[in-house]
Amino acid sequence: MTAPAPVLSARDLRIVYRAPGAAAPVPVVEDVSFDLHPGRMLALVGESGCGKSVTAAALGGLLPRGMELASGRIDAAPGVLRAGRGLAYVFQDPGECLDPVFRVGRQIVEAMPPADRRHSADRLRALLVQVGFHDPDRVARSYPHQLSGGMQQRAMLAMALAGRPRILVADEPTTALDVTVQARLLRLLADLQRSGNLAVLLITHNLGVVAEVADDLLVMYAGRAVESGPVSLLSSPRHPYVEGLLRALPRLAPDAPPLEGIPGQVPALGRRPAGCPFHPRCPLARPGCATAVPHPTRGPAGHTVACHVRAFPSPSESTP
Repeated sequence: MTAPAPVLSARDLRIVYRAPGAAAPVPVVEDVSFDLHPGRMLALVGESGCGKSVTAAALGGLLPRGMELASGRIDAAPGVLRAGRGLAYVFQDPGECLDPVFRVGRQIVEAMPPADRRHSADRLRALLVQVGFHDPDRVARSYPHQLSGGMQQRAMLAMALAGRPRILVADEPTTALDVTVQARLLRLLADLQRSGNLAVLLITHNLGVVAEVADDLLVMYAGRAVESGPVSLLSSPRHPYVEGLLRALPRLAPDAPPLEGIPGQVPALGRRPAGCPFHPRCPLARPGCATAVPHPTRGPAGHTVACHVRAFPSPSESTP
């Protein structure tokens, strides 16, 4: 069966930061490419500071002050990148995104397209039920401070869906929530993605979350894509960074191996090393890793890795 055409394609994105008075821009994201497909969820994974949120912000023209898309292309289906419509965001702190002086219902109605506002009460109630509220009228009358963190996040999700988007970007949407509420919200996201044929970009640092809900995976490190493909690649990752993330993932099994952290930390902006950015922390690093940036190589089922040591062999190399 042929996969549906992507609703958005990002190719070779390069995002830079231009500090006031600086002689040259500082690279933030380099050579990142991915596709978003209707009805599928792509998880963008990596530690804090890897460039995940900046990459997502570039899709909607929401880059922070001083940052710009220096090169690369973002191609989308017609109408997808219209402000406030085809592309919607849900951020990690709903308390900072919801206006404290207006009732939740009013804020959701304001996000609706004009045609829906003629029947705004019915549409509002349907949206709140869709995101799991059993008492939508009470929620609509409430101010944000009268809702719990999980309820605020679901209200933000209803606001995002109010514009009838084709792409939903969820940037660490469960960070401030307890584990039970996190699981409920992620299941809701997965259900909405499939029932509404949404293309979802989920940004997270939690590979356990990814394995549960995502279809595809893109792992970033220090502004570069290091491994990507179907989420099943987690059963046999090739990049040492992804292996390290998995070893650091807590497991409940009684015979689970002890947790192993990755030594060191993500390099600060402007201090990224030459060559492979992961080589100072990599247990498999060789001398050449410090001088040359690894180019992505493609393996079976769309599995791609950027690593000198674990590169997929070229067709000529794999032929006996």
